[in-house]
Amino acid sequence: MKAIKLRAPGGLDHLEMVELPDCGDPGAGEIRVRLHASSLNYHDYAVAKGAIPTEDGRIPMSDGAGIVEAVGEGVSDFAPGDRVVSGFFPHWQDGPAEVGDFKTVPGDGVDGYAREAVIRPASWFTPVPRHWSHAEAATLTTAGLTAWRALVVDGGLQAGDVVLVLGTGGVSVFALQFARMMGATVVATSSSDAKLERMRALGAAHTINYRSTPDWGRAVKDWTGGRGADHVVEVGGPGTLDQSIRAARIGGHIALIGVLTGRSGEVPTALLMARQQRLQGLIVGSHRHQRDMIRAIDASDMRPMIDRSYPLERIADAFRHQEAGAHFGKIVLEF
Repeated sequence: MKAIKLRAPGGLDHLEMVELPDCGDPGAGEIRVRLHASSLNYHDYAVAKGAIPTEDGRIPMSDGAGIVEAVGEGVSDFAPGDRVVSGFFPHWQDGPAEVGDFKTVPGDGVDGYAREAVIRPASWFTPVPRHWSHAEAATLTTAGLTAWRALVVDGGLQAGDVVLVLGTGGVSVFALQFARMMGATVVATSSSDAKLERMRALGAAHTINYRSTPDWGRAVKDWTGGRGADHVVEVGGPGTLDQSIRAARIGGHIALIGVLTGRSGEVPTALLMARQQRLQGLIVGSHRHQRDMIRAIDASDMRPMIDRSYPLERIADAFRHQEAGAHFGKIVLEF
């Protein structure tokens, strides 16, 4: 069985292909999954680069999609031949957030899905959307579910709301798609006019190039007639938060899900207080959230945006493509 291992101290040149023994038969409550796809996220990149230290020999990648090959005693949710996709927090099944670190996250605290097969508890997986490929399904574990929780679970998104998405990475594109699926209006930012054109083709009602319009928070407020956006999907962190607060309406919701501009920085607390906004941090979501998201997808014709696909042995090249920042949507591995 082919797999990728990350050697200490990390770095893209320390990702190596290895042969592992067959994983055997599933035990009680477990399933064996023949994995066919994974997708790249910023968290996976940080692990691979060594920015998030992990054990020597860790199998990376938090997202995994494939086919159930066998089920263990007591498993009733799945049968051989079912298509499944992994969850990000395997032990957070339902209820309020209860995980504040990555100790149980595949590809970080435990071995992940950059391998051809795995045996795990059935509760670590959910069904996939009908008619989606393995590669498409693999985009849901982290990016899709983060966007869903930000807007629907935490934000209470309603038809007619205005949603601001920053950039054109996986989470932002998913947020645009979920918002449009649910009847909301989307404003999108990017430094690339070509990418903004693609966001408009996906349904963005208004786009802003933040390089030519550095005060894009005011631009969003002006475009909404002075009201501001109901929701901001904030992926930048300290370098963009000030503008996001200015862009959101009084009493608006800002979902803080990314640290692309740094892990710490100044928060304009007086402005946040004056605008009476809700700034909520989040990391992905629960098993229940994922099932609810997939049910909603099945009621629509939504499909994810996949920028490029790589074979498993070219995982380092896939990360370098991600590092370059030229992608639109998701980068996937197929194997």
